[in-house]
Amino acid sequence: MQPETPFMASEADKAFAVLKSGGIAIMPMDVGYSAIGGSLSALRRIFEAKRREPSKFNAMIGDNELARELYLLPDRSWDVFDAITLDDDLPLGVIGPCRMDHPMLASMEPQALDMSTKNKTLCMLTNAGPFHSAISRRSREAGHALFGSSANLSMQGTKFRAIDIEPDILAIADVVIDHGLRKCWPYRASSTLLNLATFQVVRFGSSYELIQDTLERRFGINLPAAPSPLRIQE
Repeated sequence: MQPETPFMASEADKAFAVLKSGGIAIMPMDVGYSAIGGSLSALRRIFEAKRREPSKFNAMIGDNELARELYLLPDRSWDVFDAITLDDDLPLGVIGPCRMDHPMLASMEPQALDMSTKNKTLCMLTNAGPFHSAISRRSREAGHALFGSSANLSMQGTKFRAIDIEPDILAIADVVIDHGLRKCWPYRASSTLLNLATFQVVRFGSSYELIQDTLERRFGINLPAAPSPLRIQE
């Protein structure tokens, strides 16, 4: 992991102050811009603005250290996780069974937790760039969970530039951290979601072919071919 630069530290501090006080931040991840909250009221506002179906769940923002604390996975799954996020330095949306009694989850408002976990499983965006790393560290060290989803109207596609985010989404943000065009823009898709307990692909997304290659080459795990083009999600 690269050292946190003064610029990134300042940007993350600004966003985290808003999130910790109950606000909403639009933040730059390598896999596109995200609308994130740290309270039930913020998550409700995000859902309403996105016009998202109630059946959809939020994703957590977290680093590899937090993932190790929260997920209940066998050694082989952790080997796959490290291969993707450390050896290959790729973003990954992790899905798997989690420790519901972990202090970060146990301290959440019950309805916010219900909106963000399903059958004791959790989705977490990991390794999504330097800003993601900086905000994740602040969340973990403060014990303040951050959840949300992509900063766009539901089913209208991930936005890779802040200026492309719909006005209805921008209107709910208490702060917008604009870092310009995001790294994974050629994919036109958010993160790949992989259930690390079953190796089921839940969503085909950024870097999928690279993830698919690593799992086959190093672990003998064959993932399905991605649809072409990737369907619009989130």
